[in-house]
Amino acid sequence: MIIQSVATRFITRGFPPQSSAARTLSCAGKTWKVYLSGEIHSDWREVIAEGIQAKSLPVQLSSPNTSHEDSDDCGAIILGMEEKRPNWDKIGANMNNIRTKTLIKDADIVVVRFGEKYRQWNAAFDAGYAAALGKSIITLHPQSISHMLKEVNASASVVCEDASQVVDTLAYVINGDLPPPRDGDDFLPIADRLG
Repeated sequence: MIIQSVATRFITRGFPPQSSAARTLSCAGKTWKVYLSGEIHSDWREVIAEGIQAKSLPVQLSSPNTSHEDSDDCGAIILGMEEKRPNWDKIGANMNNIRTKTLIKDADIVVVRFGEKYRQWNAAFDAGYAAALGKSIITLHPQSISHMLKEVNASASVVCEDASQVVDTLAYVINGDLPPPRDGDDFLPIADRLG
């Protein structure tokens, strides 16, 4: 079968394609708050920020403190050194928790990134906290770790494998904009599949 463009599919179903400006009106004036949780060892946050800027999406990004050293040492720097490591970690974690809880509560969408190299227990906790608050969750991780994240992914509205999919999801949710099909010429609309 010939793959139909998005505009052609709308027309054949009797719905004229909306202009980008018309779609934007449905969310006019809303700035979406998106919290970026998870691993801090790659540039995924920058990729999302650049994609949002390129698509001119009305999105305000927030995240935990991404300086590993500052996140670990904030309590000791501000309140003084502790003799035992568990106390040191707890004081820093409590300080970081103020930011995390506040920003997740304020977010419309929480994106949670899991990488392959490190165990992101904090990201899993953030996902659970966001789910408990009824937040929309997008998980982002390589397919190779999907099985170990099946419960987290079950709470997510969308599961992405790369940062560009997160940007495309936000563009669709906010403006109704769809990218070209990721499967290229192999894409087959569901109506054609069902007959």
